[in-house]
Amino acid sequence: MNQQPERDNYTVAVYVISVAAQLSGMHPQTLRNYEREGLLRPARTQGGNRRYSQADIARLHRIAQLVESGMNLEGIRHVLALENEIAALRNEVAALREDVAAQRAARGELVPTRQVLSVFTRRSGFFGER
Repeated sequence: MNQQPERDNYTVAVYVISVAAQLSGMHPQTLRNYEREGLLRPARTQGGNRRYSQADIARLHRIAQLVESGMNLEGIRHVLALENEIAALRNEVAALREDVAAQRAARGELVPTRQVLSVFTRRSGFFGER
């Protein structure tokens, strides 16, 4: 996946519909249709005009990829929902890993157990066992 700019700037809605359409390579009516279908939720000004963020543009590019692969709008809706869920779960796993690392550090553990390698070999015992 592409690296995202600083998260705050990534989600600021600054583009009017004509600029968003140009950046996404789509017609403005297509953007309105995707909004009607629930695939996109641009911000609105007090006057009701749509404003799109860089995150919205990235979502439009993802929608275009899925359309190009032959997927219908309902399928796209499900894929996008699953991708959002996966991202949320990855964030949760990362937070849990940080918590576990912090707990281990608080207990004074230097190396997590999954990184320890023990090699056991068979040796002759005291009684000549093999």
